[in-house]
Amino acid sequence: MNKILFAFLRIMRFIGTVRLKLMGKTEEDLHADRVISGKSWDEFCEQLKLAGTVLKYSGAPQDPLNQAEGVRYLTRLTRAALEAYVEYADPSFPVFRRMVHETVKMGADNPDNYYFNAQISGEHEYKITGRRNTVHYIGFFTQNGNYGTTGGLAPCGTLEGDELVLESDGSFEIILSKERRGKNWLKIEDETGMVMVRQTFLNRFEETPAELEIVNLNGQKAPAPLTPKKIDEGLKTAAMFVAGAPLLFARWAKGFQQHTNELPMFDPETSNAAGGDKNIIYYHSHWKLNEDEALVIRVTPPGCDSWNFQLNNYWMESLDYRYFNICVSKGTAKYEEDGSVLIVVAHSNPGIGNHIDTCGHHEGTMTWRWYRLEKSEKPVQPHCEVIPLSELGKK
Repeated sequence: MNKILFAFLRIMRFIGTVRLKLMGKTEEDLHADRVISGKSWDEFCEQLKLAGTVLKYSGAPQDPLNQAEGVRYLTRLTRAALEAYVEYADPSFPVFRRMVHETVKMGADNPDNYYFNAQISGEHEYKITGRRNTVHYIGFFTQNGNYGTTGGLAPCGTLEGDELVLESDGSFEIILSKERRGKNWLKIEDETGMVMVRQTFLNRFEETPAELEIVNLNGQKAPAPLTPKKIDEGLKTAAMFVAGAPLLFARWAKGFQQHTNELPMFDPETSNAAGGDKNIIYYHSHWKLNEDEALVIRVTPPGCDSWNFQLNNYWMESLDYRYFNICVSKGTAKYEEDGSVLIVVAHSNPGIGNHIDTCGHHEGTMTWRWYRLEKSEKPVQPHCEVIPLSELGKK
C-alpha cells in the first residue's frame, strides 16, 4: 500500500512539473510566489484551525480537564512539527533531537523510552557515531514517509540490541545507505524520511542513555541558504502533521472504548504502520474509573527482555511521569511471592501492589508492552478487573 501511495505521489509531482513548464514557471517560482503573497502562511494557519476539530471527535470527553489537555496537546504537536519540518528539516544537515519527550507526547509515548529522531533523505548517505553508555536497550530504525504526508511511518531498516557492534570503549559508528557497508549498517530507500532511535530503560532512574551524533557523508560543510521551497513545504508538512496525527490517535481512542478497562492485544500491522516496534507486543485500551473504584491488573510475565505498563490521558499522551507514578516496568515493579505482578490503577494509593496514579483523571487510555519475548514464550494477556476500593486486599 505504501509503495502504491508513493508511486501516486510521484505521478502527481510529475504532472505538476509539466503544468508549471506550460506556464513558463519553475517549481521554485511557485514556492516563492506562495511565500511572498502570504498564501503559504495563511494556509498553515487555516490548517491549524481545522486540526481543532479533533477535540470534538466522536467519543472524545467534553469535560474541562480533557478539553484543556486536548488544546495543550495541539500546541505541543505544533511546536514539535515546526521544529521537525521547518527548523530541523534539512536532510543535508540532520540533527538528533527528542521530538517526543516530557512536554511533547503522542501515540502512547513510553516513559521508559528515550526517543531520538532526525530528518533524512534517500538522496544522501549518513554516519551515526556514538557511545553506548548504560541504557538497557538501543535500537535504530529508518522510516519511510511521515505523519504529515503519508499518515504514518512505514518500516525500512533496523539495527538493534546485540546486532550493534561496539568498540572496546563502548563507541560505535553506523552507516546509513542503500547498499550494505561497514560493521553496522542501517538501510535507507528513496522514500526514507526519518531515522528513529529508541532507547529503553529497565530503570530510567538509574541508567544513562547513549550519546549520538549524525552527519551527512556528502562532505558539505555548511547548509545552503534558506529557500522559499523549504519554508513552503515545511509549513505544509507541519500543518498536515498537526491535523493528521491527532486524528489517527483519536480514531484509536474511540475504538478502545469497545473494551474499556480491559487490555486486549493490539493489531501488530496497525502499530507497525504508525511507527511501532515490530518486536514489541502492544495491548492498548481505554480506562474509566469512579472515585471509589480501582482497576486491578494481574499477570505473571512471560520470559522477555522487558515489559511495561503506563497510563495515558484520552489523547494518548502519557500522564506526567516527571511528578507522578504513572508507569511500571520489569525493572521497577514490586513482584508477588509467586512471581506475578499486581498493578492497581486508582485515584489514591491503596498501599498494595504497584499503584498507578490517575493524576486527577477519571478516564483515558492505557498501554501494556511485552518487549522481545524469549523464543519459547507466548504473550500473556493481563487480567483486568474493576473493584471497589473498599474491597482491595480482600481477594
